Amino acid sequence: MKPLSRLMAVMRKEVRQMLRDRLTFAMILGIPIMQILLFGYAINTDVRNLTTAVADEANTHLSREFIARLEQTQVTKIAQRVNTVGELEELMSAGKISIGVSIPHDFDRRVIDRERAAVHILVDGSDPTIGGIVDGLRSMPIAFDTTTQPERLEQIEVRPYYNPERRTPVNVIPGLIGVILTMTMMIFTAVAVVRERERGNLELLINTPVTSAELMIGKVVPYIAIGLIQLLVILLAGDFLFDVPVRGSVFELYLAASLFIAANLALGLFISTAVKTQFQAMQMTFFLILPSILLSGFVFPFDGMPVFAQYLGEALPITHFIRLSRGIMLREAGLGDMPGALIYLATFSVVAITAAALRFSKRLD
Repeated sequence: MKPLSRLMAVMRKEVRQMLRDRLTFAMILGIPIMQILLFGYAINTDVRNLTTAVADEANTHLSREFIARLEQTQVTKIAQRVNTVGELEELMSAGKISIGVSIPHDFDRRVIDRERAAVHILVDGSDPTIGGIVDGLRSMPIAFDTTTQPERLEQIEVRPYYNPERRTPVNVIPGLIGVILTMTMMIFTAVAVVRERERGNLELLINTPVTSAELMIGKVVPYIAIGLIQLLVILLAGDFLFDVPVRGSVFELYLAASLFIAANLALGLFISTAVKTQFQAMQMTFFLILPSILLSGFVFPFDGMPVFAQYLGEALPITHFIRLSRGIMLREAGLGDMPGALIYLATFSVVAITAAALRFSKRLD
């Protein structure tokens, strides 16, 4: 009975310790609940409401009828109406639309003679899933009266931009940069302050004139250089192994990456100031990494997610960086085309590093 008693004593100790560790107890319940909610509600492979702009140069009864039918599919959400194909391409390059619909001025005649495509659908090929979704629109009838205008696949032409060959690495690697940097940068700094406390180095910091802000910034800056080295490794591997292009400015890509790295490092430091052990820091990091991957638009089209999931995704730095990286690398966009994402990353970095500095206290409690 003695071995069994000792075993039961150890088990009781572990249970009491888990109950006292509120963060661990919360993770036991929180991680499965979060995954159920994400995969059950936020992740939707039946994509709807992709942001769309229309250039209806014909502006006839038949063209308006086609646009109405297009909206009824619920795949598209017409957000803008422009005059020319060039304007559609500018909106797509800036990441403001996922789909552009071009209806030429002789639309009615093309529908009748059927020698040329009557509708051109421009697709943002930088998103790995949109192309396949839009392909389904090719079977849509041009007009409501399908007895006189039968369905013809050649009547609708789909043009995938930025990745016409639809090579998976071209779509994946710009987003994968954000995922890799999120995982490594956040983990590096999430344990930073906790490690100082556990090793007893915090006692030395107490007796120095270093302020909380200086300590936080000093811990972030070296890791920014490490993150930029990681970015270089990813870009070189993507180029040599998979022929993934960087069509835009490499300097602007590095500038965007610097802000993104700073945002993740600041968030990691905030986590480090909020927990007591390195194990808790790793738990919190894992808790944030999963939604960062699923809600950022890396795997699933952002427009296709429910509204509440989009709000959560907009709060994540990786969402904004993926827009920047795909825009610069594939669409040859500049930072000036996506100022909102850049401003958000800069603001998030400042707010997170300030919050971490305020939480940090040079005490041993």
